[in-house]
This record gives sequence, C-alpha cells and structure tokens, in this order.
Amino acid sequence: DFVRGKIRSKMLSRVLRRAAAFPTRNTMAPMLKRHMSSETAKIEFTPFKGYKLDEIPENTVEATKEECMTYFRQMALYRRFEIMADTLYKQRLIRGFCHLYDGQEAIITGLEAALSYNDSLITSYRCHAHQISRGDTPANVYAELLGRSTGCSRGKGGSMHMYMKKNNFWGGNGIVGAQVPLGAGLAFKHKYTGDGGINVTMYGDGAANQGQVFEAANMAALWKLPCVFVCENNQYGMGTSVERHAFNSDFYTRGHYIPGLWIDGMDALAVKKGFEFAKKFCTEGEGRPLFIECQTYRYHGHSMSDPGVSYRTREEVQSVRKGRDCIENMRNLIIEHGWAEADELKAIEKEIRKQIDEAVKEAKTSPELPVDQLTLDIYHNEVPKFIRMIDEQTSMKA
Repeated sequence: DFVRGKIRSKMLSRVLRRAAAFPTRNTMAPMLKRHMSSETAKIEFTPFKGYKLDEIPENTVEATKEECMTYFRQMALYRRFEIMADTLYKQRLIRGFCHLYDGQEAIITGLEAALSYNDSLITSYRCHAHQISRGDTPANVYAELLGRSTGCSRGKGGSMHMYMKKNNFWGGNGIVGAQVPLGAGLAFKHKYTGDGGINVTMYGDGAANQGQVFEAANMAALWKLPCVFVCENNQYGMGTSVERHAFNSDFYTRGHYIPGLWIDGMDALAVKKGFEFAKKFCTEGEGRPLFIECQTYRYHGHSMSDPGVSYRTREEVQSVRKGRDCIENMRNLIIEHGWAEADELKAIEKEIRKQIDEAVKEAKTSPELPVDQLTLDIYHNEVPKFIRMIDEQTSMKA
C-alpha cells in the first residue's frame, strides 16, 4: 500500500505539472481583444517562443468566421475518423499496428492552412489525418486500413503506410525517425528544382533523440535546405514521459545551430500563423532550415495495443480534454463571437458522423486484391518464375 501510495503521489504530481505547462484559454489573456467586424475578430493565443531567431511572430491573428468554421469541421472530421478506426480495430477488422491522432488535430489543420500541395509533407506512422488533409477520402483511407484494393497502397500498406504522391505526401513511415532524412531529401528537391516549395518533416518527441534527426539537420544546415523539422511533442515517447527520455525537452532548441520556434499545438490558429512564418523563413534568400516544436497531447495510447493509462492517470487525460482540447477551444471561440450557435456546431458533428459511417460502409464493400497480385510491387519488371511461399504446394510458379 505504501508503494502504491507513492506511485499515485508521483502520478498526481505529474498531472499538476502538466496542467501548469498547458494553461487553458481562461487563464491566458482573453482571446477576443476587439471585434473587427461581425465576420472577423482579432484573436490572441499563447505566445510563441523562439530560439536563435531575430524576431518571432506576434501572438495575435485576425481570424474570420469562415476559416474558423472550416477548421472546426476539419478537426471534427479527423477526430471522428480516428474514433471509428478505434472501433474497427477492436472489431478485428483492422489488423497490425494502428496509431491514432486524436488530440493532435490542430497541428495538421493549422499547417495545411498555411501551406499548399506544392510544399511536401512527410510524417511518422500516425498519419491517417495527414492522408485526408492531402486530398484522399475517408473511404479510401479506411479501405487501406481494412486491406482493400481501393486504398492508397491497394490495401498492402495499412495504417502506417499512407501516401498521396500527386499531392506531395510521402508517408506514413513505420520506422521511428526514418522519415527525417527522407524529408531533408525532399527539401533538397525543392531547392534543386527551384519550385518555391518547402518540406515539412514531422516526428514525435520519442523520435527526437534519433541520431538520424541530427544527421539530417546537419546536412540541411550545410546545404541551406528549405526544411521544417517539426517535433509533435505529445508528451510521451510510447510510454515514456519527456521528463524521463529527454535531457533537453525544449525540442525547438534541439537543432543547436538551426533556429527554432515553439508553437501551442493545441491551437489551429497559432499553428497556422507559425507555419506562415516558417514558410517565409525557409524560402528567404538561399533557403534555410527551421526546427519547430508543436506542444500537444494524444488521448489514445501510443498505439491500439497500448491502453495509455499504465504510465499516466485517467485524470491527466481528462484534464487536457476539459482544459485544452483543440476542438472544444475552437467551438468556444466560434460561439463567443456569435458565428454559430452550439446547436449548429452539434449539427455539423452529426453530419460528420453520417459521413464517416458512409465511408466505412464504402470501404467494407471494396474488393480485396486477388492472391495472384500478392507479389506485385516487390519485383521490378520481370517476376521470377518461382516464388517460394510457406510450402511447395502454395509456392507461386510461372
């Protein structure tokens, strides 16, 4: 009992520290400083923090009703998509690894609002929302999760291998940190072709200690590549808190000789403004890289095999849901400015639930690939005359 009591005490202390680190909007300066018009307002959010930057953006933005309603709808769609993915996984319709993004939706929503498809994007295995943000449909993403032929990888990649080449999304990568040097390569492509784009390379706080991050950063700095290294700090590398796995948990300073910017990753408006700054910063002159830390929080465990409560308390998760949830904050902002009533926003969420339900139905009716296509995409051009399977009887012969 004594040991259990000590453990509970430590976990409670961690909850309180995290609450202090994540102020709610009510404890910050008021969001609304003055009305610009009935359709526009000046919004104040948590200030940015800079590292080796001559200047950082102001923590205010002029937001419109239209864009805030759009962000609300997008984040609600991503949230509902992941909740349904959780259900499908528990029904054993999704197999293998599955990492959900709920809680972190403001990051992909805000950065996409600041960028275009001319800018390349690459991320880790927590990539469902990114695939949708880059132009795929929820039905197609579910199809990939369910192993159906209409998925982006024809059902062969699953949760961790989403791609949308035509819109410059390069995954979806299953190896921790492996996408970072690939992102530097994509940034090199932007510079080499002079297309005006930048690369955004996203990774988690757990991957921030990977050696390849620093190798890629060194090359990006040396070659002046327009690359934004984005650490989505959701507070836990798998089941290990940042306090336990990182000597320096100010991830925006980890580029050392590369400047950095800290952004409140639970605020889509802050993220948008931060990435507008990043785009300009990385394309000025010869080009240059930038480190960004988006401080956020994931509600699910690291993956679907992780209940997410053995290394943190349910109270900690609920405190973030109540005080800092990106969707609830956007809902409150919209209502405060009279841009919509609570019932209207509920109606949008109800519409999204129907949309997701229809997407699941469509994915379930999509065909699986025939067995003879199992080995396609492995061999280039000529397929070997004999491919050994489990035994002689099931081996494939030309």
